Amino acid sequence: MSKTFVLHQMGLPDMSTTSLRVLVSGGGIAGNAVALQLLRNGIRTTVVERATAPRPGGQAVDLRGPSKEAAERMGLMPGIAKRQLDERGMSYVDGDGKIYARMAMEDFDGEGAVAEIEITRGDLNQVLLDAIDTTDQTLLDYRYGDHITALTEDETGVDVTFASGATGRYDLVVGADGVHSATRKLAFGPEDQFATYLGGYCSYFTMPTPAGVRPGWFEMRSVPGAMLGLRPDRDPATSKAILIVRADHDPTLRRDVTAQHNLLNSFLADAGWRSADILAAMETTPDYYFDELVRIDMPTLSAGRVTLLGDAGYCGSPMTGMGTAMAIVGAYVLAGEIASTPTDLTGALKRYEETLVPFLDKAREIPGGSIKVMLPKSAWMTALARVNMRLMLSAPMRPLTKKIFFSNSTGDFPLPNY
Repeated sequence: MSKTFVLHQMGLPDMSTTSLRVLVSGGGIAGNAVALQLLRNGIRTTVVERATAPRPGGQAVDLRGPSKEAAERMGLMPGIAKRQLDERGMSYVDGDGKIYARMAMEDFDGEGAVAEIEITRGDLNQVLLDAIDTTDQTLLDYRYGDHITALTEDETGVDVTFASGATGRYDLVVGADGVHSATRKLAFGPEDQFATYLGGYCSYFTMPTPAGVRPGWFEMRSVPGAMLGLRPDRDPATSKAILIVRADHDPTLRRDVTAQHNLLNSFLADAGWRSADILAAMETTPDYYFDELVRIDMPTLSAGRVTLLGDAGYCGSPMTGMGTAMAIVGAYVLAGEIASTPTDLTGALKRYEETLVPFLDKAREIPGGSIKVMLPKSAWMTALARVNMRLMLSAPMRPLTKKIFFSNSTGDFPLPNY
């Protein structure tokens, strides 16, 4: 099937709000959030999701500052409260499991490594799906097990071909299909034009909670060039594992699970603490995830009638801890601008980008600046980083550390009212 895209940089003609048709590619947090707000504004919306069903579980994500405010305005907080995790802070442990530094959520007013509101990615997505179910279903076409294969634009719309063989015509296409976005590739070009490898790989998965785990705490262990951690799940019987390693880029890892496991074992097999339990669970977990750490830099978020949202347009990598915040805030702004001027999509997309860029510039910053700072490769530098962490989180230094965290916060971003 041909995968072509004819790009026209043109002004978009007027259309009435009742006739506006939007296609959202991706049924994750970004895609469902923008779909929800579009539907609430009476805009006919189609969502296509490559997976055959909603993906449960996933790592914990947080809401703070503008993303929390957006979730409140979207009426999501009651559903989030029902599924919110009991996560009280982060503990840093040595190879014997002894805590050498601790960052309690309350001590940092929810602006530290752990926010006041933590929820698994799958649960947050279900909150959005539940909210979508309350909208006018005559405006919604939701399709699992399908994705876009071709886009052709003309002066009045975009003709879309799907993997299922179906076709459709839309006024706007929103690419919310993740860091490896197929929509972005069709509309803007190959991924390597926009992706920057940041020097490492990450893996996440669910595992049985080991005996003796301290309830409610996200525990992290650092070794030269790598770190691994366990954080609470909504079900106390399971925990969420996170592994990050600093390594040269290897494209062959993309689909070679055995090679991925070998890489993670090479860094973490002798890490002590709970590394043996975590690496053993990695072999059999039902939701194993592995990917490279990359940043996506787009010269513009929109090309004609195609615009990008979330990781597809502005992934900062999991190291920023702001992926969900950018998805929620981006979706809120994009839908708000479209609904504000449904007869002027060109203006709406321009305002979406202009409004969001200041927030993205700060949200995409990596704490410490890079993976080299986060994961030093030498044993000596790793030990020095532990001493520094213990010092920075000590009671006398806590006020200064809080100022550092707050200076990097996106809390001063003025979320628009729609």
